[in-house]
Amino acid sequence: MKIHAQALLFDNDGTLVSSLASVDRCWTQWAVEYGITVEEFARVELHGRPAAEIAADLLPSHLVPEAVARIEKLEVEDVPNDGVHLLPGTKAFLDELPAECWAVVTSATRRLAEARLDAVGILPKTLIAADDITRGKPDPEPYLLAARQLGVDPSRCVVFEDAPAGLQAGRAAGMTTVALTTTHQAHELTADLVVKDLSALSVLVTDGGVEISVRD
Repeated sequence: MKIHAQALLFDNDGTLVSSLASVDRCWTQWAVEYGITVEEFARVELHGRPAAEIAADLLPSHLVPEAVARIEKLEVEDVPNDGVHLLPGTKAFLDELPAECWAVVTSATRRLAEARLDAVGILPKTLIAADDITRGKPDPEPYLLAARQLGVDPSRCVVFEDAPAGLQAGRAAGMTTVALTTTHQAHELTADLVVKDLSALSVLVTDGGVEISVRD
């Protein structure tokens, strides 16, 4: 299978990098601080959504701004504590791409996203973070904004995601979707292509854009 595109849009956590251990540590501490029970936490979809939306699902509205600032602080401070590492295939895949044809589109705040990306040496020219949008994934707004900033029609973009919310956002934006089974099982993910991680793919830059293939 070959996918042709002009721009590639990558989720960060669970797609390019793994921060699961850090996320677990920080959100567990955050939940304890705010008196949120395990049962309450289990009812909320966490992965691939902005912290502000998660906090709004769990806390009274007057506490949300303070709670969002607190989880951001916890997660940024945890980055040096082995809080993030590259997933297989990430560096080799990104190294093949011209800077102007790809973007990172994350539900994290810009401060947190930049801390995690800097820790693993990823320096995207274009970064869309929670601070840049009014509606987070699964709404298509983040991916549509990335396409606009890259100057590419959404139909010519490919979204790489590990979470159902992100894949839903990509589909709603009219983009081709590639799911990575790094945090969810294949049957939980709806996409045009499902692979284990970026190491399963090869990329070829052409005059007309980018060609993505599944490795033999």
